[in-house]
Amino acid sequence: MQTISKLTLSDTMYFENTPALNYKIDYPQFTSTCSRRAAAAVNSFYRLRAKSLETYCRFTLYPQAVTDLKQLREDRDPLLGFEFLVTFQVTYNSGCIVSLYMDQYEFEGGAHGSTQRTSQTWDFSTGKRMQLSDFYPHNPSYREEIQTQIQSGIGRRLEQEPSTYFEDYPELLRTTFNPESFYLTPEGLVIYYQQYDIAPYSTGMPQFLLPFNE
Repeated sequence: MQTISKLTLSDTMYFENTPALNYKIDYPQFTSTCSRRAAAAVNSFYRLRAKSLETYCRFTLYPQAVTDLKQLREDRDPLLGFEFLVTFQVTYNSGCIVSLYMDQYEFEGGAHGSTQRTSQTWDFSTGKRMQLSDFYPHNPSYREEIQTQIQSGIGRRLEQEPSTYFEDYPELLRTTFNPESFYLTPEGLVIYYQQYDIAPYSTGMPQFLLPFNE
């Protein structure tokens, strides 16, 4: 079993006494009864990822925010700083298996920000990241089967809520399908798509539960 704690990198960066960028990057740290070495490897993965995102904030996003603030001042528009937030949610933690997703929200002005989701599933007995194919052994057509299930699920949703997906969703759900976009829950495996992949922004981030017993 794994014990999870939350670590955070955060700062508010100013330009001439005006907040230009606020960032907060949460990331997990694990202890495990399965393997200390595996836990150390997984912790290193998230620590390095968080440091990389902080570097992006400080040396890429902040200069962009300053440029934007200068333009807003010239135009006498309301001064809105940039925002960069990373959160994580552990969705499965049983035995030596942990699954989680991380949402990266970025606001650079405009009507609304954007969110990008990533996810990882780990075997803490080995420290290896599990792949979607690991849950479909000896089934070379597992992607097609998953996509068919998702298409059926969208069809049912559209009966209840018309216009919540793009009209060409049968094609889009296949062309934008990413085998890394999954996580586990106690009920089953969840496949998700990014914003705008197969549906308008108002639909949010489409998710599809594939129960273990099906």
